[in-house]
Amino acid sequence: MLDYFMSSSILFIHGLFMNGMDMSLLRYRFKKSGYNTFQFSYKSTQHTPLENAHKLSEFICSIQSRKIHVVCHSLGGLVLRHYLNLYPAKNLGNIVMLGTPNEASIFAYKLLELKIGKKLLGKSIVNGLTGKLPKWDNKYKLGIIAGNFRLVYRLISPIIKSANDGIVSVEETKLDGSIDHITLKLSHTFGLLFSIKAFQQTKYFLERSSFIHK
Repeated sequence: MLDYFMSSSILFIHGLFMNGMDMSLLRYRFKKSGYNTFQFSYKSTQHTPLENAHKLSEFICSIQSRKIHVVCHSLGGLVLRHYLNLYPAKNLGNIVMLGTPNEASIFAYKLLELKIGKKLLGKSIVNGLTGKLPKWDNKYKLGIIAGNFRLVYRLISPIIKSANDGIVSVEETKLDGSIDHITLKLSHTFGLLFSIKAFQQTKYFLERSSFIHK
């Protein structure tokens, strides 16, 4: 069983405004654990999540692996949802979403109220942060990790009134069809991507299809 997982690959999909470097530490930790890792980089504001899903399909086809697990951060999870709605994924393993807004993002809506907001978010809002998203197919094993960082939560509470990681609320991360969901006391980027606890929970789900609940 261990050999099976060690021969698997993990595909990382970054979030809004990022280029994949933000996921380097997480990738490094999985490499040390024996996994092959791949980073899909895309232009998060110049193309829609749907357009990026087509590019993701090309990237996945280039990966030679018996099993491909996927770890998505933020907007990356929405790109994956579009991809899975369009393309069959025969060799897909388990999936973990980190702070992905699976419902329309309150933060994005508030940002759009500013003159610069639409320019900043670009095409990420089209069938993405504020648009319609495809339903989740229950045949894929999905685990979701949400962040709830109290210090940031208090600063951002006028915008997002419920528990959140500074960008995405815990409620927005939930998705019908996921098989497990946990909330960690972490912020949206530095916490969910750099924390050893987030790594351990992600690894546990990829290998066992559940999180560690204490």
